[in-house]
Amino acid sequence: MTRLLHLDASPRPGRAGTHEHGSLSRRLSHHFIEHWKAARPDDPVTRRDLGARPPSLLTVDWIEAAFTPTESRSARMAAALAESDTLVDEVIAADVLVLGVPLYNFSYPAAFKAWIDQIVRLERTVSFDAENTEEPFVPLLADRPRHAVILASRGGHGQSAGGPMAHMNFLEDSVRTAMTFMGIEQVHEVAIEYQEEGGERLWRSIRDALAEVESLVARLQSAGDECAAA
Repeated sequence: MTRLLHLDASPRPGRAGTHEHGSLSRRLSHHFIEHWKAARPDDPVTRRDLGARPPSLLTVDWIEAAFTPTESRSARMAAALAESDTLVDEVIAADVLVLGVPLYNFSYPAAFKAWIDQIVRLERTVSFDAENTEEPFVPLLADRPRHAVILASRGGHGQSAGGPMAHMNFLEDSVRTAMTFMGIEQVHEVAIEYQEEGGERLWRSIRDALAEVESLVARLQSAGDECAAA
């Protein structure tokens, strides 16, 4: 059984192609989940809509609590970390993180950054070894294979790695950095482009991205089956 965590960061509530003014990144993430569940209906999915309900921003109380040893935290400190603990628990439980994230102004929306800030937690998802001067940060989510799937949408084009406008896209690299920092080494990317232009090139980008999602689902499910049989 594979556990999935399905997140959407777009503030657009609907899906492109289904709802007026719907989100392309939501269309990709829902397509991933629907395609996965068609083949593996019993695999559980935890759903969190960051666009509709953004996580809280970090506060001084949060920082004080997070950097206080667990055994020394007051009830007030525990309360300050309660939301973060829930979000971290969801990530730890997941085998595949499905991340629907639009590109806004060179990176991801603020709601997604708030989620990243809530889950990159000392002694929960990463540890610090002061004795190791070369690599002091120790990822804690490398205990088993996990995958992160970044399903992005972009207004422009040519912003994938190696593209002429890649220097203006900090979304995927930033998400990958956060994932690998915590120990999630297997990160996959699919994106739709040409949203601002529309027309035929947008249609082809959507078609190709949906096909990529289906291919990725098949590969991940096959890899999971092989690991289970080993």
